[in-house]
Amino acid sequence: MSVDYLNALKEQIEKIALKYAVENRLKYGAAKVGPVTNKVLGEFKELKQRAKDVAKIVEEVVNRVNSLNDTELKNLAEALGLLEQKEVKKEERVLPPLPNVESWGVVVTRFAPNPDFPIHLGNARAAILSYEYAKMYKGKFVLRFEDTDPRIKRPLTFSYKVVEDDLAWLGIKWDEEYIQSLRMETFYEIAKKLIEMNYAYVDLCKAEVFREYRNAGKACPHRNQDPAQNMELFEKILAGEFREGEAVIRLKTDLSHPDPSVRDWVMMRIVDVERYPHPIVGDRYRLWPTYNFAAAVDDHLMGVTHILRGKEHAVNTVKQLFLYKYLGWRYPEVVHFGRVGLEGLILSKSWIKTRLKEHPERFMGFDDIRFATIAALRRRGILPETIREVIISLGLSPTDARVSWANIAAINRKNADPIAKRLFVVCKPVKVIISGVELPKEVEIPYHPSKDLGKRRIVLTKPEVYVSEYDVQKLASGSVVRLMELFNIEVKQIDRNVVTAVYHSSDLETARRLSAPIIQWVPCENNTRIELVSADGMRLRRTLCIGESSIALLRKDEIIQMVRIGFGRVDEKKKNRVRIILAHE
Repeated sequence: MSVDYLNALKEQIEKIALKYAVENRLKYGAAKVGPVTNKVLGEFKELKQRAKDVAKIVEEVVNRVNSLNDTELKNLAEALGLLEQKEVKKEERVLPPLPNVESWGVVVTRFAPNPDFPIHLGNARAAILSYEYAKMYKGKFVLRFEDTDPRIKRPLTFSYKVVEDDLAWLGIKWDEEYIQSLRMETFYEIAKKLIEMNYAYVDLCKAEVFREYRNAGKACPHRNQDPAQNMELFEKILAGEFREGEAVIRLKTDLSHPDPSVRDWVMMRIVDVERYPHPIVGDRYRLWPTYNFAAAVDDHLMGVTHILRGKEHAVNTVKQLFLYKYLGWRYPEVVHFGRVGLEGLILSKSWIKTRLKEHPERFMGFDDIRFATIAALRRRGILPETIREVIISLGLSPTDARVSWANIAAINRKNADPIAKRLFVVCKPVKVIISGVELPKEVEIPYHPSKDLGKRRIVLTKPEVYVSEYDVQKLASGSVVRLMELFNIEVKQIDRNVVTAVYHSSDLETARRLSAPIIQWVPCENNTRIELVSADGMRLRRTLCIGESSIALLRKDEIIQMVRIGFGRVDEKKKNRVRIILAHE
C-alpha cells in the first residue's frame, strides 16, 4: 500500500480518531493511543498492514484531545454528538410474563436462602428475579430463611444479618420475613397429620438397609405400620428416646419411580443437638424437617404462587408434589433457570468456607475480592444496579450462563462514570524536579469533566512532582510534556529514580502544537499514601501508590476513577494512608 494512499485517507482517519479519542477521554479521564488505534483500524481494515503509521496519526489526535481543558472537551463532545447520545433513554430489558398469573389472584414470590453463608451472584439471581416479578405484578415478596439443618448445612449467626444487608444493598425490599427454625411446631402439626392419614411413617431401618429396599423398589418393613404405631414412635422421638440415625420420618411416594431419590423420601430426621446446637433455638428441638418438607409446607402456608429457582431443584418439585396431593393443596407455578457463574471468581460456598477455615490469613474474609459473594462484589466497587442489570439480562433462561468479568466491568464502568470523581493517583512513582517555575502554583480542577461533582485545589509549594514509571519510560531528553491541568515542562535528564526538567510554558496551545503527551502527576508534598489492592485470578496484589491530597477527604465506600488506572472503591482510611480496591479499568 502506497504512502500516497495513506495520506489521501489521513483526513478521514483523523476525523474517526477524534471521535474515539473524545469518547476514550470522557470514559477514562485521558485518551490512550492503543485503544483508539484499534477502533480506527476496525473501520479501515485495509490499513492493518500500516498499523504503525496509523498509530502515529492517531497519537497526534490523542495528544490534542488530552490537552483540552474540561470546557473545551465538553464543547467538542457536544459538537460530535457524543453527549447527546448519553441522554438517549436506554431500552430496559423486559422480563417475560409468568405462567397462569390470572388464576392466582395476587402473585406471591419468595427468596429462601440457607443462612449457612453470605449469598453469592447465583443466589442473587433468584432474589432479584423473584423481587422484580412481585413488583411487576404488584404482588408480594417473601424473605424466608431456611435454617432447619443444624448439622450438615449449619446456619451461621452472622449470616442472617449479612443476607438482609446484601438484599437491601441490591435494592430489594421484602413484605414478610420468616425464619423456619422458629416454625417447628407448625412442621410437627403437618407431620402428625400426614402420619394420621397414613401418608407418612416412622422408619427404624438403618440407612444402608433402607437403601437396599429402595433400590429394589420394595417397601421397608416399617412402611405398612399402623398409623397409631407410627404416631406412638413419633412422640417417642420428640421425647428423646431415639438418637441421631436411629429413626427418620418418611413420606410415602411411588416405590417404582424411576428416580430412586423420589421413593419414600425423608421428611424429618433426628439431629444430635447437644453436639450440633442450633444458633437460634439451641437444643430445644431434636427432630428437624428436611429441605423438601419445610419448603413445601411453607410455600403453601405463605401463599407462594410462583417459585423461581435453579434447574437443579427440578427433582424437588417431583418430590413435593406427592405431599401437595395428599393434603389437597395446589402446587405453585415453578420456573427453573440455569446456573450462573462468574469468570475468574469463586462462587462455591463450600470451597470458600473450607479455605477461610483452613487458611484465614490468606484471605480478606467472606468479602474477599476474589470471591463472587455479593459482599465481595460490593467491596470491589461493583454497583448494585450493575448486578441487577446482569441478572435481568439473563432472565429465566434454562441455559447455564457464565458471565465474563469484562462484561461486568463494561456495565459497571457505564454506571459508575457519571458518579465517580476523577482523581490523580501515581503508582511506581518517579520524582521529577522542575527548575524555573514560579511557586506557589495553585490549580483548581473539576472532579468530573461533564458532571457537577465539585472541584478540588492542588497546591504546588515545591518544584517537585511524582509521575509514574510507566510515563517516564516514554520520555526522552529534550521532549516537552504537559503535566495534566498544570503546565508544560521540558525534560533535561532521566536517571533511574529522578527526572530533571525545566519549566517550559503554561498554555495548552503550545502543548498541542508540540504534540506534547499529557501525563498525570502528584505533588511530592501534601499528598496521600495509597495502598491499591487488586485481584489477578486467585492472586491478590498490593501496590503502594501516591495520590493527591483530596483522596484523604473521601468517604469510605466512595466509588472513584483513578485517571489512567481505573475505577475503585475506598475500602479503608487510616492516618496517612487510604486503601483503595481496584474494581476494573
